[in-house]
Amino acid sequence: MPYLAHTANLQLAGFAFATVGWILGSITTGLVQWRVWYVSNTTIISSGIAWIGIWRTCFFSDLLVSPDQKVMYCQEFNVQDSFVPREIFVAQGLMIVAIILGAAGKAFCVFGLKNVYQGRPNVTVIPRRFIAGGVLTMLSSVCIIIPVAWNLHSVVNNFSIYFPSSYDMPSSPEKQEVGAAIAVGIVSAILLFISGAFFLSYKLPYHMDPRVFPLSSGDILCDGLSFATSGTSRTRSIASRRSSNHILNCDGIPNGAFELDEKL
Repeated sequence: MPYLAHTANLQLAGFAFATVGWILGSITTGLVQWRVWYVSNTTIISSGIAWIGIWRTCFFSDLLVSPDQKVMYCQEFNVQDSFVPREIFVAQGLMIVAIILGAAGKAFCVFGLKNVYQGRPNVTVIPRRFIAGGVLTMLSSVCIIIPVAWNLHSVVNNFSIYFPSSYDMPSSPEKQEVGAAIAVGIVSAILLFISGAFFLSYKLPYHMDPRVFPLSSGDILCDGLSFATSGTSRTRSIASRRSSNHILNCDGIPNGAFELDEKL
C-alpha cells in the first residue's frame, strides 16, 4: 500500500478548522444575542436591555420573573408568526442547513484522512472525498454568512420588529447594537471557508497519479550514458559506469561494445 501520510498535513489542519467553525456555527444558531435592544421603558424590561435571537427574545424583568434579576424571561417565536422579519425567517432555515452541511463535509474529510493514514490500494478515491468535503464545507460557510450579514445590515440601519402586545416588547428600541452571535457567526464562516479551501487543495503525488502520460520520441534522450524524460532527468558519468563494470543500453541490456572499448 502506498505511503501518503505526508501528503495530507494541510487537510488535517483543515479538519481542525472545520471542527472549530462547525462548533461556533452551532453556538451562533442557539445564541439569543443577535440583536441588543436598549429600551427607555423599564416597567417590564427592568434592565432596559432586551436580546433578540432567531428563535426567541429575552430580557430581565422584576415584574415577570424575580426582583433579583437572576433569571431571564424568554418568549419563543417561529416562522408561522407574521411579525417575524424575513432576515430572521431566512436565518432559521439557513443556519440549520449550515450545521447539516458542515457535519457532512467533516464526515467526508474523516473518510479521506482515514484512507490517507491507513493506506488504500485505490488512491483515486481520496481526492474525491476531500473535494466533496471541501464543497460541502464551503456551502456551509455561505449558509452562515448570508443570515449573519443580513441581520448585521438590519441592526446597522436600526430596523424595527413589530412584536405583538403579548411579547411585552416595544416595536422599536431607542437604539440597538450588534450582539455577540453576529461576531461568532462571522468567525465560524471564515474558519469553514478556509477549511474548505484546504480540502480542495489536496493532490496526489506525481508518481502516484494513475493517469498515463505518453512520451514522444523527442522526450527521450538515450546515448548509453544518460536518460531524460519530461518528468525526470538523470545523468551518469563514465567513471561511475566503469566502477560498476557493466555498461547498459536504455533497455537495460549490457553493451559489449562499450566493454571492449574499456579493455582497449
